[in-house]
Amino acid sequence: MRLFGPSQQRVLLALAGALLVLNLASFAFGEAPMANLGRVWGGTWGTPYGAGQVLFKATPLLFTGLAFTVALRAGLFNIGAEGQLAMASLVGGYVASKLGVALPWPVALPLVLGIGVAVGAGYAAIAGAMRAKAGVHEIITTIMLNRCADVLLPWALAVWLSTDGVRTAPIVAGARLPALEHWLPSLHGSAASIAFPFAVMLAFVVHAWMRRSKTGRELEWVGQGATVCEAQGIDVARRRMQAMVVSGGLAGLTLMSTVLGYKGYFELGLGAGAGFSGIAVAMLGRGGPLQLVVASLLFGTLAQAGLAINARVPRDAMGVLEAIVILLMGAAAYAERRDAPKAECVDAEKGPKP
Repeated sequence: MRLFGPSQQRVLLALAGALLVLNLASFAFGEAPMANLGRVWGGTWGTPYGAGQVLFKATPLLFTGLAFTVALRAGLFNIGAEGQLAMASLVGGYVASKLGVALPWPVALPLVLGIGVAVGAGYAAIAGAMRAKAGVHEIITTIMLNRCADVLLPWALAVWLSTDGVRTAPIVAGARLPALEHWLPSLHGSAASIAFPFAVMLAFVVHAWMRRSKTGRELEWVGQGATVCEAQGIDVARRRMQAMVVSGGLAGLTLMSTVLGYKGYFELGLGAGAGFSGIAVAMLGRGGPLQLVVASLLFGTLAQAGLAINARVPRDAMGVLEAIVILLMGAAAYAERRDAPKAECVDAEKGPKP
């Protein structure tokens, strides 16, 4: 009997490979490997502050990983979470800075979050509509939309939404998310906010919606076989459009961690990279919501570890380490599929094929 399932084995393999590569990188830069491991542990899970920073860095990855997962279940590749979260963060941060100072949080916070979801969903809907109506592949359109966001954001800040061309005005107090240190004082000083537990809860809610609702089940069926779904009368174009809209809305919620729970305003570059790293999180956490959370924590740990040893090992080396983890997990998943027993063809009338 196996002690660990396939998903756990992939994670253990990735961790073992990450430790090996970290030791080799430390040795290459003239550092004692075990000493750097101690610094990594002390800068991440070894201290309450480090653990809080890991949670903070994992939160945007969980939102974007969940966004990519929803689209992937419908057979779509939403590469545009980077642009969607950026546009949502800009508009949400600007609106949050213009609300009345006396506006209470039960009004201000849902309003800003709703705007962030709407902007992210609307930006993703462009790619969804082009796929549904014109057959243009979403990989091409989402990459192009990412580049459009790279141009639109600085222009909008410089011309309309900012006085210094770099960031928006501070958001009102009613739109701020409380830090986790209010409930866990040991996390004092870290940037972790209630956005993390909200993201974890959302991962389980979205998973349940995909499994139990008619819309969610049909989204998965479309991803498994669009032609068969069309033959059964399912509106494939509509379901694909819905998947992209939901995916973009989830990406837009990333502003909870970056704008509302951390900076208190939007600035250029805030949240950059989370959209692409979320793809890796989604691919490694395909087993379910718990696996998605673990994958986001793994990459959040690697990101914080890079800061912990940045003075001794270049931060770019941690990027290589993340790539090694992805390759190891991918290789393990491929080996698992290769060694799995082939499904037996079944005839509805004659039974299993001999």
